Amino acid sequence: MKKLAWTLVSLSLLLLQQSCVSHHKDQLFLEEGISIELAQHRKAQIGDLSYVLHFDIPKNDTAKIKASELCLVELKHVATDLAFDFQVDSSFVRAVSVNGEEVSPRFEKGHFTVPKAFLKRGQNEIHIDFIAGEQSLNRNPDYLYTLLVPARASTLFPCFDQPDLKARFGLQLEVPALWEVLSGGEILKKSAAVNGRVKYTFAEEKPMSTYLFSFVAGRFSVYEKENMRLLYRENDPEKREASLDSILTLHDQAKGFLSLYTDYPFPFGKLDAACIPGFQYGGMEHVGAIQYRESALFLDENATQTQALRRVKLIAHETAHMWFGDLVTMKWFDDVWMKEVFANFMADKIANPAFPEVNHDLHFFLLHYPSAYSEDRTLGTNPIQQPLKNLKDAGSIYGKIIYDKAPIMMRQLEKAVGNQPFREGVQEYLKAFAYSNASWQDLVAYLDDKSELDLRQWSHVWVSGKGRPNFVGQLAYDKSGKISKFSIAQTVESGKERVWPQSFQVMLVYPNRNVVLNVNSDRQQVRIQEAVGLEKPLDIIYNSNGFGYGVFPLMENLERMPKIKNDLARASAYVNAYEQILNGKLDLAQYYEILKKGLESEQNELILNTISGQLQSLFWRFSEESFRDAECDSLVALSTKLLAIDRPANLKKNYFRLLEDIGYSPFGQKQLFELWAKKRKYKELKLSEDDFTRLAEKLLLYGNPQSELITKRTLASIRNEDERARFTHLLPVLSGSEIQRKAYAEGLENAVNREKESWVLEALHCMHHPLRQKQSQAYLKKSVDLLQEVQQTGDIFFPKAWLEASIGQYHSPEAYRVLQDFLAANPEYPLSLKNKLLQATDNLRRAQNLSLLSVSKP
Repeated sequence: MKKLAWTLVSLSLLLLQQSCVSHHKDQLFLEEGISIELAQHRKAQIGDLSYVLHFDIPKNDTAKIKASELCLVELKHVATDLAFDFQVDSSFVRAVSVNGEEVSPRFEKGHFTVPKAFLKRGQNEIHIDFIAGEQSLNRNPDYLYTLLVPARASTLFPCFDQPDLKARFGLQLEVPALWEVLSGGEILKKSAAVNGRVKYTFAEEKPMSTYLFSFVAGRFSVYEKENMRLLYRENDPEKREASLDSILTLHDQAKGFLSLYTDYPFPFGKLDAACIPGFQYGGMEHVGAIQYRESALFLDENATQTQALRRVKLIAHETAHMWFGDLVTMKWFDDVWMKEVFANFMADKIANPAFPEVNHDLHFFLLHYPSAYSEDRTLGTNPIQQPLKNLKDAGSIYGKIIYDKAPIMMRQLEKAVGNQPFREGVQEYLKAFAYSNASWQDLVAYLDDKSELDLRQWSHVWVSGKGRPNFVGQLAYDKSGKISKFSIAQTVESGKERVWPQSFQVMLVYPNRNVVLNVNSDRQQVRIQEAVGLEKPLDIIYNSNGFGYGVFPLMENLERMPKIKNDLARASAYVNAYEQILNGKLDLAQYYEILKKGLESEQNELILNTISGQLQSLFWRFSEESFRDAECDSLVALSTKLLAIDRPANLKKNYFRLLEDIGYSPFGQKQLFELWAKKRKYKELKLSEDDFTRLAEKLLLYGNPQSELITKRTLASIRNEDERARFTHLLPVLSGSEIQRKAYAEGLENAVNREKESWVLEALHCMHHPLRQKQSQAYLKKSVDLLQEVQQTGDIFFPKAWLEASIGQYHSPEAYRVLQDFLAANPEYPLSLKNKLLQATDNLRRAQNLSLLSVSKP
C-alpha cells in the first residue's frame, strides 16, 4: 500500500509536470543556463539520443580545437524548434545540417535552436562542425582533461545538457603521437602515426548523462594490470612503487563489495582512471574513466594511517558512483545529494575490511560530524535537498551538508529501517531505475514499503529541513542520592520547532565502571527509564557512541576529557566541547589548556588530528596577536618535546604538522630550518620530498632570513615538473614583497589567472594567512565582489573555497565590517551565494561575540 501511495504521488507530480510542459509546447522560452521549464519541455520532446564526437587536439595548448558532432535524436513531437545548449560565442559553430539539409540556427543566451521546419517525428540526424569551447577543457602545455559537472558539457560541445536526457557517446580523438588518451569506452582502434599525429576511436558506452562524459589526453605514464588502466604523471619512484599496485587493488576491492552489496554487477564496460596534478577535486566519477587528484592517490611508504584511509575512501567513493550516480542518476540536480550520500555511505562500508585495526565508527564520526556542523551551525545553512530553478546555479548546491550531513542522515535511516530491509530496498531501487533517472521520492517509496516508519515525515525533517537540534538533559535524585528521573529534550538552534528522530547513547561514568544507556529521541522530550535507581554518576557523556546529531550537554568536569578510555566517547566529548566553545558556553582559555593536555596524552591518530585541528583553530582564529606571540614558543617546545619521545611514526607526523603550522617565531623557525636543512632528525619521523617542499613554503611564509637559499635549493630539489610549476606559482605570495603580493591579488581579477584552482586556493591561504592580514585586508572587498564571477567561471567547489581562503581566515572587526557592508549593499544577492558567504565567515561572525584568547594582565 505504501508503494502504491508513493506511486500515486509520483504520478500526480508527473501529470503536473506534463501540464507545465504542454502549456509551453508550442514555444520555447530560453534563458541563460538550463531552466527547469526548458528541461521539462525537452524531456517531453526527446526520446532516444546519441552523440558521436570528434576532437582534433593540437599540441599547442593555445590553438583552437576543431571538432564535429553527429547527434542522433528521436523526437516525440516537432511542435517547437529544438534547442541545443552551447555556452560559447556563435562564431564557434561553423556549420549545421539537419537530415541532410544545411540550416542557419538561431543563437540566444547560450543556446542555438534548430528550426522545426527541418525536423521530423522519429529519428533525426544533426551534423555540427564547431570549435570546442574551453571553459571546462583544462588545457596545459602537454596534457588536457574535461570536467563537465554539473552542466558544463555545453561549454565544450553542443548537447542537451540536463541529467535526465541520457545518451550514448561515441568518440574519436586526434592527438600528438606521443600522447596517451582515456575516455569512458574502450579504445577500439589506434591509427598509424601521420605527421606526428594519431587517431583513437573509442567504443560506445551505455547511456549516461552529459556531465559524466569525459576524456583525458597528454603526456602520461601508463600502468596496466589485469582489467584496469591507470594514467599518471608522478615520477617519484618511491611513490610509484608504494602506490601503483595498491591503487588498482583498492578499485577491485571496491567493485567486488559493491557488486555484492547491490546484487548488481559492475554496470559499465570498464573502470580505468587518470591521476591529474592539481585536479580540482579529490576525484570525479566519469563513467569508466575516473579522474583523481594525483597527490591523493600516490602516497609514499611513510604515509600516515589517516592518509591511507583517506585514499581508500576516495577510491571507494568514486567507484560507488558507478552504481549510485552513473547507473542511476538523479532526474534534476536538486537531488544531486543522492549520489553523493550513497557514495560516502558506501565508502565507509567498503573501507572497513581494508583496515580491520581501525575503529570505523570513530572514523565515520570524525570524518563527517565536525564537517557537517561547520556548515549546519551557520546562518547560511541549507537543507540536504535544495530547490533549483536553473542548472547554471547547480554548482552552488554542493557543500558539506550534502557530503557529510547526508551520510549521517542515511546511517540513521538505515538503523531506523533495519540493515537488511534497507539493503533490499536499495537493490530493488537500482534494478528499477538502471541506466535511467530517479528522484528521492522514488527511493523512499522502496524503503517505505519495508518500514513501519512514516518516512515522508522522517524525510521532511532530515532531508527538507535545515539546522540541527540542541539537546538538554534533566536529572533528578531521590533522598538516597539515586537517580529518580532522567529525561532528554530537543530544542532547535534556529528556525521552526521540530524533532529530529534519531538514536544515540549516553554514558554514565562511575569510579570503576561505566553504564551505557540507549536513547531513542523521537519526541520533544524522552524519559530514560533505565537510569532510574542508578547511583549518581561522577559525570555524564552525552552521545557517547557518536551516533546522534546535534549539540549535546557538556561534561561537568572537562578535565576528565583526555582521560576517557572509550575512543568514541572521548572523540564525541571533544567535538561537542568545540561546538559549545563556538556557542559561547565554554571558556576559551580553559579549553585551550585541556587541548594541550590532550595533545600530550592522546594515542589515537584520528583523535589526535581532531585535537591538533581544534588547537590550531583557537590559536589562529580565536586569539589576539599578543597571545599568539606569547604562546608560540610554548607550542613549539611542546611539539618538539613530543617529537623527541618514543611515539609511533603516525603520531610523530601529526606533531610535525603542528610544529610546521605554528612555528613562526624565531625559535620555531630555527627548529623548522634545521629540519628542512636535514641538520635535525627525530626518530620515526620520515619526511618525503613533498614534506620538504611544504616545509620550505612555511619558512618563506614566515619570512625566514634564509629565504633566498630556501627558494633556490627547493627549486633544484623538486623532481616532478608539475610540482615545480606549483611551487613557482606560489612564490609571489610567499615573497616578502608586498608589491608582488599585490600584483598577484590584482591578477586574480582575470579569470585566466584563476584556472589552476587548487594552486590559487593555496596562494590565497598564504596571502590571507593571519601573519599577512594587516596588509592583505585591503584585498578583501575585491575578493567578495568577485564571488559571482568566480562562480560563473570556476568549478563547483571553488566559490566556497575562495571565500574560506580569503575572508574566512579573518576574525578582525575590520574584516567583519567588509562582510557587513557587502551584505548591506547587496540586499538582492543570490541566496545560494549569500549562504556560501555566511558559511565561510561563520567564525568571523562568532569571533565578534567571543572573548578571544589574550595575554593575562597582571
